Formats: sequence, C-alpha cells, structure tokens
Amino acid sequence: MSEAYIVAAARTAGGRRNGRLSGWHPADLAAQVINALLERSGADPALVEDVILGCVSQTGQQSTNIARNAVLASRLPEAVPATSVDRQCGSSQQALHFAAQAVMSGSMDCVIAAGVESMSRVPMGSPHVLPLKAGLGSYMSPQIQARYPGVTEFSQFTGAEMMARKYGFSREQLDAFALLSHQRAAAAAQARRFADEIVPVPARSAEGGALDEPHLADEGIRYDATLESIGSVKLLAEGGRISAANASQICDGAAGLMVVNERGLKALGVAPLARVHHMSVLGHDPVIMLEAPIPATERALKKAGLKIGDIDLYEVNEAFASVPLAWLQATGADPARMNVHGGAIALGHPLGGSGAKLMTTLIHALRQRQGRYGLQTMCEGGGMANVTIIERL
Repeated sequence: MSEAYIVAAARTAGGRRNGRLSGWHPADLAAQVINALLERSGADPALVEDVILGCVSQTGQQSTNIARNAVLASRLPEAVPATSVDRQCGSSQQALHFAAQAVMSGSMDCVIAAGVESMSRVPMGSPHVLPLKAGLGSYMSPQIQARYPGVTEFSQFTGAEMMARKYGFSREQLDAFALLSHQRAAAAAQARRFADEIVPVPARSAEGGALDEPHLADEGIRYDATLESIGSVKLLAEGGRISAANASQICDGAAGLMVVNERGLKALGVAPLARVHHMSVLGHDPVIMLEAPIPATERALKKAGLKIGDIDLYEVNEAFASVPLAWLQATGADPARMNVHGGAIALGHPLGGSGAKLMTTLIHALRQRQGRYGLQTMCEGGGMANVTIIERL
C-alpha cells in the first residue's frame, strides 16, 4: 500500500464574529486556501483529483455541497469534483483521513483536504434550529430518546460541565488554562511562528467592504488577558464552571492540506512536509460527548505501536478548557508539548475548518522545533473523536 504525504498546509488567520473575515462568502474564503495550496506546492491544478472539505453548518451560504462551490470559486478546473464532510468539529480532520485513504489505496494520487466555517454568516446550530422553526422536526428520533431516556438533546455545553466535574476541575483551573492559551498564542504571534502557515487574504467587513490591509493575524488573541479579566466573564449556567472565556471562540476561517502518494510526489516534484503515520476515529458516550479523545488516543497509540512519550507535540482542540485538561490528566502527556502555540480558546474554533487548521499548525510547529511525531485529536458532536499521528519529514 502507498503512503500518504502532506506537501502543503495553509490556513487563514482566524476572524472574530462579525470581524475581519465576515465579509467573505465561505465558498470564496475556502477557495483562497485552495489557491494557496496550488501556489505553495507548485501543482498543476489539473493534477488534483478530488477536494474533500469539512463544514458543520451546511445550510444557507454553506449549503448545496460547499466543497464543490469552493472548487468553482477557485483556480481549479471544473473537472475537479468535490464532496462535503460533516463529522461535526472533526469534519476537516476526517477530510484529511478520507484524502489519505484515497491516495494510500492508489485510486487517486493527489487530493485536497480542507475545511471552512463562517460562523458570522451561518450561526452555530443553524442546521438544527432553522428546521425546528420551520416545523421540520428534530434529529432526536424516538429510538434515540428511548436509548437515552430523559435526554432531550445532546449538548456540548452540558458535556463540558460534566467533564469539568468528572475530572475535578474548578472554574479557577479552567480560567488559568484559558489564560495560558492566550499567552502561548500571543507569544507565537509576536515571534512570527504563524507566518509560514497563514494565507494572506484581504480583510472584508460584515458589510462586504474591503478594509485597508490583508488579514494576517488571528483576531481572537487577547494580548492583555489576565486571570481577573477571564474570571469576570459570566458563567454559561448558574452554578457551573464554564464561561465564554474558558471555551473556544466563535470564528470565521478556512484551512487546507494537499495530500499525495509516491506517484503524486513524482508528478509534483516536491519534497513532502509530513507523512500520515496513523489515523483512526472512535465513537463514545454522546451525553458527556467530549470525552472521546481520551479512549481514542489510547487506542490510536496502541495501533500505531507508540507511547504517549514518543509524541513530540500534541494538538488537542480547546473546545472547552475542560477537554484538553482532562486529556492531559488521563493520558499522562507532558503539558509543555500540548498546544504549544495556543489553541481555540485564543485562536478560535471555526468548526468544520478546525481539523485542517490544527493540522496545519502542528506541521509547522514540528518543523520549527525539529520534532518527529505529532498527534492531533478533538472532541466531536455526538460523542466521537478523530486521532491523526503524523511524522515530520
């Protein structure tokens, strides 16, 4: 079987809700990343055989196969097909898995895996809320409700609180982790650690007007964050521990990776950035929902023949501070190796784009630190988790 190599990895800088990327139609924003992958790899657009793109809220401007619409907005020829993936927050990490599986099988030689989410234009929860308002019903079927009695919906916010309580984290500990995320992201930005991974795109306001300069910096980083300012944010639920300040930020953004096999490498004539060493996905309890990365990591390491200490860097999505903290506690991983350039609490979580975004950051961080192995995982709606292990080349 062939290997899967990543030859280009790029992302937009994150945009805050109604911020500097909110004027972009999501198909056009994803197209900017696709074009950047072509430019960075030097690939003939005709060599790309498929585009697999993650997106969670596939309605409105993100409906009708957003992946195909991104292709039609890009430099790729019409002959390049595309399909959209929804594995909730892991959508574009799953897109990478599908792309890698395609080139490893030999059925394709060059595939783009990407993701996009405009949370300004298509609010989180729209695919559930809009049908309810239209009288089209809920995803919670009678048989699901019979299996999980008393559960009216699967809620990530409930799951985040359950995680904090199960693993014994106080509000103060969650806030301290949130501060660390901002501090690490600020340090990385100031040291230009993100410079090679970010695609410069013109800033556009929510009204659609072009601003004066390209969008080059993650808009969510709070350089002046303190424990006091984070701790002053209202809790999401009375008596709870989760606040908007120790959870991921709503974000607009896109990211992508070009994935090839040996024939693809030869056709492109480029050196690979990384090799996909392992990929897997695991289902878990949908009520606590966010715990799946823990057993998924344990199983992935066993299947890959590695131990947690063999991994040089970890990217564990900061959907809520309780998730990476619980992951650290359960796996015994070195905290100094996790989310070394900050995470979604500071940099934003553009839902369907986050898997490709985290992988882009992981690849570049491994190269900067001369590490060998990187592991990425994230919690996903419905109680799932993808795990990807890469080897820097």
